Amino acid sequence: MKILGNILWLIFGGLMTSIGYFFLGLLFCVTIIGIPFGLQLFKMAKLVLLPFGTEVKTEFDEHPIANVLWLIFFGWSMALTNVITGLLLCVTIIGIPFGLQWFKLAKLALFPFGADLK
Repeated sequence: MKILGNILWLIFGGLMTSIGYFFLGLLFCVTIIGIPFGLQLFKMAKLVLLPFGTEVKTEFDEHPIANVLWLIFFGWSMALTNVITGLLLCVTIIGIPFGLQWFKLAKLALFPFGADLK
């Protein structure tokens, strides 16, 4: 099921979203101060590429200052967008598995520093 879910995810926007996160991460990595944020965007690009079968374990205590900065500047808007997308997808029965993946992305978008993808 996760293979079919990942294939459908890639076809219907996952690949383009992953490429977007990747290029945004490259843009952040151009500046020295943006490198830690760019690396987190690479982590998000990896999750957006193949979300089915991947778990997100967040560990806020590992980097609390970086997570708070991320939350203030980027995280709240990214997480809100992911939650709204997930809610819209959960309206239909077919969209529920895809909506759940967007909720997983929202969890990572809130506190990416110290988060592990397994």
